[in-house]
Amino acid sequence: MFSEEFLQSNLFNWVLFPLMIFLARTSDVTLATLRNIFLSKNFRYVVPFMGFVEVLIWLMAVTQIVRNLSNWLGYIAFAAGYSMGIFVGIKIEERLALGMQAIRIITHRDSTGLMHSLKERSYGVTTMDAQGAHGPVKVIFVVVKRKSLEEVERLISLHNPNAFYSIEDIRTASQGVFPESGSTRMKHFQKLFPMLRF
Repeated sequence: MFSEEFLQSNLFNWVLFPLMIFLARTSDVTLATLRNIFLSKNFRYVVPFMGFVEVLIWLMAVTQIVRNLSNWLGYIAFAAGYSMGIFVGIKIEERLALGMQAIRIITHRDSTGLMHSLKERSYGVTTMDAQGAHGPVKVIFVVVKRKSLEEVERLISLHNPNAFYSIEDIRTASQGVFPESGSTRMKHFQKLFPMLRF
């Protein structure tokens, strides 16, 4: 039978080492993905800290790869961790739904019901009359938190299903009318770190 030393070395080379590299790479790329997203959303104060942790994990992973250059599983784990990190980072950002978005709605139909529903839910609504390719239209502007986007899209579909609308990310916004969101985890986080902007 195999000696205990042989089994331990094989356990490290074929299981523990690749798993360690995979998890480290997943962690640092997840942080890198979130860092880039946070930077684009103008959450500047948390980004340097994330960058520090990200590079620290990356250095530890690369150090282990260099020490075990003959282990080809390390390369596969490194690449697989990179892919998984991007996927995990995007999924986390989707769940956080940070930032705000501007919705521009253009409709030929009467938009009174849609505007009433939006105002009823405390969304700030700005309207203007305009001329489209096929006659007069109503243009409705709404700025919402990303977490509210699904609800607004549902209201558009309910009241004006054929309306054209576009959605754009907003880097920063001042003032505005938004529904009360109640006590959220993000608010608790903001109480802990008041210097961060959410």
